[in-house]
Amino acid sequence: MRLQLFPLHRVFGTIMAVKWTGGHSSPVLCLNASKEGLLASGAEGGDLTAWGEDGTPLGHMRFQGADDVTSVLFSPSRPAKLYASHGETISVLDVRSLKDSLDHFHVNEEEINCLSLNQTETLLASADDSGAIKILDLENKKVIRSLKRHSNICSSVAFRPQRPQSLVSCGLDMQVMLWSLQKARPLWITNLQEDEAEEMESPQSPGQLFNPALAHSISVAACGDIFSCGAEDGKVRIFRVMGVKCEQELGFKGHTLGVSQVCFLPESCLLLTGGNDGKIMLWDTNSEVEKKPKSPTKRTHRKKPKRGTCTKQGGNTDASVTDEEEHGNILPKLNIEHGEKVNWLLGTKIKGHQNILVADQTSCISVYPLNEF
Repeated sequence: MRLQLFPLHRVFGTIMAVKWTGGHSSPVLCLNASKEGLLASGAEGGDLTAWGEDGTPLGHMRFQGADDVTSVLFSPSRPAKLYASHGETISVLDVRSLKDSLDHFHVNEEEINCLSLNQTETLLASADDSGAIKILDLENKKVIRSLKRHSNICSSVAFRPQRPQSLVSCGLDMQVMLWSLQKARPLWITNLQEDEAEEMESPQSPGQLFNPALAHSISVAACGDIFSCGAEDGKVRIFRVMGVKCEQELGFKGHTLGVSQVCFLPESCLLLTGGNDGKIMLWDTNSEVEKKPKSPTKRTHRKKPKRGTCTKQGGNTDASVTDEEEHGNILPKLNIEHGEKVNWLLGTKIKGHQNILVADQTSCISVYPLNEF
């Protein structure tokens, strides 16, 4: 295992990013961290690795069948317990001894793309290529709901913090959905492409091409009411849950290519985004929602946005970017020229300091410090 340093260029200086190596030999696809500082990564070919806070691989295993490990998730109550999806299977593991699975579930019919635990750790959601979301009762070890409304791959699903029966999802059908497990149908649906066409002020020029708004990633802030979605059209969208409906609070062009990952920092409304353009950005969504003008020409079926309820973290409010990096009057607080397509983003504390962990098309994990946020 070797730790290598790479420069992170910012307006006010250079920060060195550490690369963790020696844990994988193929591209890393997913990351997660436990409350006690353990980290896990999944990669192509069935590889799973556990890491210490210093970037040392602690254990490694390869699942039979060599299906890609697409999602890893630590138990919040038992820090050594890990859920991992590979192919159509969910395995339960002890990262202190990565030999055999403690348990496994085969409840999805096609490859799983994303796992999410509710806050009480009673339910596990798994979204797959068929567009289905399976809800697994972990105590009784059985599926209690099969949510089928996406007409294409369901790429991401997330339970809402503080609301163990509510979750949001997005997919390559360009739809974002709000679910309550008390009902088999979504409470609310929006089609990103249709909403975009409805809001465009000028007609498309002949020959002008737009990437479709295939939705790749979804993340819910700690307050439980604000969530973000990243899509292939390069836009980042911020929604607020208002009862049984959602309101789009913000929509801005965050990347020049598709947004592959969105991730709220823990206990914060600071949002990390990563794209196919090789950039990673940090946005203060709370302050942007608060200063957003209330337009009288807004669509009538949308309610007035409420004041943000998430707690804003400290840090320099001056954006560390140049004027040329402005994104529709919304400036990122941080812009990292990572250089590789982002597969996964994770904001977590390592040895008491906030960091960004990045998985990309390489077999390394990049670690960027966020000391001032």
